[in-house]
Amino acid sequence: SCKGYNQSFYMKRRDLLVKLLETCCSKISIPQLHSQCLKVGLAHDSFVVTKLNVLYARYASLCHAHKLFEETPCKTVYLWNALLRSYFLEGKWVETLSLFHQMNADAITEERPDNYTVSIALKSCSGLQKLELGKMIHGFLKKKIDSDMFVGSALIELYSKCGQMNDAVKVFTEYPKPDVVLWTSIITGYEQNGSPELALAFFSRMVVLEQVSPDPVTLVSAASACAQLSDFNLGRSVHGFVKRRGFDTKLCLANSILNLYGKTGSIRSAANLFREMPYKDIISWSSMVACYADNGAETNALNLFNEMIDKRIELNRVTVISALRACASSSNLEEGKHIHKLAVNYGFELDITVSTALMDMYMKCFSPKNAIDLFNRMPKKDVVSWAVLFSGYAEIGMAHKSLGVFCNMLSNGTRPDAIALVKILAASSELGIVQQALCLHAFVTKSGFDNNEFIGASLIELYAKCSSIDNANKVFKGMRHKDVVTWSSIIAAYGFHGQGEEALKLFYQMSNHSDVKPNDVTFVSILSACSHAGLIEEGIKMFHVMVNEYQLMPNIEHYGIMVDLLGRMGELDKALDMINNMPMQAGPHVWGALLGACRIHQNIKIGELAALNLFLLDPNHAGYYTLLSNIYCVDKNWHDAAKLRTLIKENRLKKIVGQSMVEIKNEVHSFIASDRFHGESDQIYEMLRKLDARMREEGYDPDLQTQEIQF
Repeated sequence: SCKGYNQSFYMKRRDLLVKLLETCCSKISIPQLHSQCLKVGLAHDSFVVTKLNVLYARYASLCHAHKLFEETPCKTVYLWNALLRSYFLEGKWVETLSLFHQMNADAITEERPDNYTVSIALKSCSGLQKLELGKMIHGFLKKKIDSDMFVGSALIELYSKCGQMNDAVKVFTEYPKPDVVLWTSIITGYEQNGSPELALAFFSRMVVLEQVSPDPVTLVSAASACAQLSDFNLGRSVHGFVKRRGFDTKLCLANSILNLYGKTGSIRSAANLFREMPYKDIISWSSMVACYADNGAETNALNLFNEMIDKRIELNRVTVISALRACASSSNLEEGKHIHKLAVNYGFELDITVSTALMDMYMKCFSPKNAIDLFNRMPKKDVVSWAVLFSGYAEIGMAHKSLGVFCNMLSNGTRPDAIALVKILAASSELGIVQQALCLHAFVTKSGFDNNEFIGASLIELYAKCSSIDNANKVFKGMRHKDVVTWSSIIAAYGFHGQGEEALKLFYQMSNHSDVKPNDVTFVSILSACSHAGLIEEGIKMFHVMVNEYQLMPNIEHYGIMVDLLGRMGELDKALDMINNMPMQAGPHVWGALLGACRIHQNIKIGELAALNLFLLDPNHAGYYTLLSNIYCVDKNWHDAAKLRTLIKENRLKKIVGQSMVEIKNEVHSFIASDRFHGESDQIYEMLRKLDARMREEGYDPDLQTQEIQF
């Protein structure tokens, strides 16, 4: 009876210590509990030792957990798995695999790995992208262990993360009745490998054909696939499915759908969802700021960002970068500087992604000095940072500086990627210097990018703007694979050179004799080509082909060109009807095309209407005032012409000046009218005076009388 009493007392003490271990969440308490376990004689109790091991790893350190593991003479599979899982969760994948190898080596005398052990090892291979080792473990599975679905999920994750989706599908098909975890693994695999169509096909098969209920993780992958496709309708269906299943309160899922609406440009749907969310984390706020910033609602983005600051919500790098994009898009330098100060206060000003976003903002706000100052202070510079600098110069009309920055990047040992090359080619196209184009083309070929479709399209555009259509055509013909971007570029190139009929031939060649279908950009190219070449009827026909044959919705650019074409024909009433019936508000370039047509055909009534809209949309553009003034002059309406001239002077409006560039001894010199910024401007003006005097001596008498008022 004494022995029975002791046994009962021991079990009660054990049960009490187990309960304490299960509720323990304090680093200080673990050694005390460990000491009590040793006193009671539980040092070799596998359940208690495993619990202690987990607590040490979670609340103390992996070193403590590993020490306990080493001190345990009889190691069960549960203890091995506990330590393996702890190392895996800490992201110590190399150590996890080393421990797995040790377990296999000791398996002769101790317990063998089970399915859970193998799944942790496979997930560590996924983290390290060690495909060959993962395949070895897969082979070990086939020989030693009957795979369960948990292991199958780990195998699919391994092959997916290593880009081997064919192998992932092979594993998936080995299971006659896959569970929700397996379905989710294959759907996520396709979504993360850039195959959203296949991800959604598997999702549909899972829900409709196999009638397996998806969990929130599955739905996150489905929503992400819809975002990749920018398919609003499909995304809205997924959102409806989420609501019907009662998952709409799941934060990770709500954030995923919020991101989906942002990527599809559905600001209203995103704002409604954001407002209805009972819980919001930093990802929710950042997604909403990004949604506004990326879809033309910059003011809303900055208002929401400032609301976050007022509510003392901790900012992260992603939020700051989204807010900076809003500043860049709206050229809001003041707000951009304010965000820069916040980035300094939060300590991530010199984080490479934040610094790059700040530089981009300063460039787009026409403040290159601030961008350069920050760039010089950056401890690390990657190719993206350099590209922001040289593409930024081109965007603010200082393309002549872009090539110098590009050369500095190469001298610094940074190699350009495809995106950086596209940007430097675009910057060079602003200069129009053919020798520079040839040098860059040679560099592209030497760097092994000559078969990249986007770079090929950029080279075509570069040669076209350098008045070298033959070289543009050579690039086009030399490309092995021609996608819609390449075709659109060569069509635009011929259009740019006024060869509209050649552009039309290429369009029909693409649509009738290739697998490539024209997109909205292709139709901008062909419509522009028709406009430049005066092929008015052909241009109108192309517009109808776009809408009726290819079912493409015209955007503001298409409508602008159509207004120009109808205006050239003298069909000003039809052009005005088109503007009035557009599904979006007409921008300045659309009304500007109509005003230009009114100047050609001397239609004062419609011209005044076009000008009135232009003065509201772009009140600081002197060219619109000049056009209307010239219409009045031709009609001998001197009173209204004088009023406009007075208005230009009172508002200090200036006509946008042209820019000229010349390359001398590998250096590009840039000039504008009345330029005094060039280092040799005194010598240049002295030479101009001498030339003017010489021309007058030889009888040249400049005609100063003009029929129209020029500003």
